[in-house]
Amino acid sequence: MNQSLPKEALTISPSDHAVAAKATNAHKTSVVAVVSARVRSFVLLLVATVLTLWTAMPSMAQSQTPPKREFRGAWLHTVFQDQYKRQNTAQNKAYIKDQLDKLQQSGVNAILFQVRPSADAFYKSNHEAWSRFLTDGGKAPSPYWDPLAFIISEAHVRGMELHAWLNPYRVTTSPKDVLPKGHLYHKHPERFVQFDNKLYFDPALPENRDFIEDVVTDIITHYDVDGIHFDDYFYPYPVKGKVFNDDDSYKKYGKGKDRGDWRRENVDKLIEQLHKRIKKERPWIRFGISPFGIWRNKASDPRGSASNGLQNYDDLYADVLLWARNGWIDYLLPQLYWTLDNKAAPYLSLVGWWADNSQGRHVYIGQDIDRTMKNPDLSPSSNPTQLDHKMRLTRQNDNIQGNCWWPGYLISSNSNGIADSLQANHQRTLALPPQYPWLSTSKPSKPKSLKLKGNKLTWESNKIKGHTNDPVMFVIYQFYPNEAVNLNDPESIVAVTSLHSVNVPDVPTGTVYVVTSLNRVNNESDPVSFVIL
Repeated sequence: MNQSLPKEALTISPSDHAVAAKATNAHKTSVVAVVSARVRSFVLLLVATVLTLWTAMPSMAQSQTPPKREFRGAWLHTVFQDQYKRQNTAQNKAYIKDQLDKLQQSGVNAILFQVRPSADAFYKSNHEAWSRFLTDGGKAPSPYWDPLAFIISEAHVRGMELHAWLNPYRVTTSPKDVLPKGHLYHKHPERFVQFDNKLYFDPALPENRDFIEDVVTDIITHYDVDGIHFDDYFYPYPVKGKVFNDDDSYKKYGKGKDRGDWRRENVDKLIEQLHKRIKKERPWIRFGISPFGIWRNKASDPRGSASNGLQNYDDLYADVLLWARNGWIDYLLPQLYWTLDNKAAPYLSLVGWWADNSQGRHVYIGQDIDRTMKNPDLSPSSNPTQLDHKMRLTRQNDNIQGNCWWPGYLISSNSNGIADSLQANHQRTLALPPQYPWLSTSKPSKPKSLKLKGNKLTWESNKIKGHTNDPVMFVIYQFYPNEAVNLNDPESIVAVTSLHSVNVPDVPTGTVYVVTSLNRVNNESDPVSFVIL
């Protein structure tokens, strides 16, 4: 794998882990992450800080502990982001570390990083040039660095999943874009379609599907990603007065089918093809789709939602429910970016609709930070934001396994207090990502040789062999003297990391540390424990 891990141990900071997110990173060292422990001498100060925040916002259940397992994602987009090109290599690395620190502090455990924003690469690709949002002219960054390899390493040290986010068909974003020398378009312009002054791969062509498969295979065989992620861009969003001219490919491959059905089949073929290749090469890697928030309106289909907006099925030619039903994808992450009572697309009803149509796969809800934090809750609530209400709706539904925040950069900047709210309440404890029982139900081997050297708690594990059941992450729990050991209590989790050690603070005699392993699909091993004497 194209990955190098820092050698330092994580440091468990002297702060109460019941307010873990608030305390995380409070005592940073040169190590890339800091996590919380439960030391009572710091509890009163931290709890007072948190209570000050809580009293400013009516909470869905301030005393309710968040779940132990939950997908808590954040999208980090690179398209139209100029900071990566403006900054030098050292600044970019520091910037990514800072983003991850702040997201981890807010309880995020999965990063969806855009590695192919526009038929280009934020990694060393064997098929496409370096992204124009990173460098000019398709050149490699200098001094050289590989953003995908770097963010994978940094995310895993912090106990975060890393999903590589790709846009499958988009080639340009404006008529001013200049494609680098050697781009596939220069060799085969007949494989592309101009639409609304932008360039797209023609989804109908088998050779384009094969090329996209090669791009994905290049990533999963060279990088230790946990997921491959597509968002809502399949056939382009419709533009009034503009026509996506695929007449030539329709004449060649359409065989008299309805144009809409034929276009959907083209995308279906890509998704099925990618599913088969991903599972053949790396069976543990999750393939996830983040569709536009409406599959179909009830007016178009009795199975549809009580909504009246653009439709995945009819306008983007993406039948995402079919993909889930056929087992081609592992999670659906619908973008429910609207307010609770939006007339055309009400969050209130759509969140339940997606839960009812999970097709046996995971559902995570895409949350728009601006609309959530800038709009008040519905009457009679006096809450100035819709965050509590939306979180309550997702967590009370067993068919929803988490949320993802758009854009993640707004958490890092604490836009409208989103980071404060997540840290103090909704994501105040560390959470393990969900399990995927259709991928594997096996437990990994447990850690071994758990010992304390000075203030460093260390352990060993079985070697990584490139299998689903590899022990790739470790969960550290802490329990006070005379406290019952309960691994179902997320408030006992003080660290999650890919490293084999943590630095622990001075704690009372009789404190118990428990360490478990997670395999590549987040199944947890049997525990091993160590008592501080």
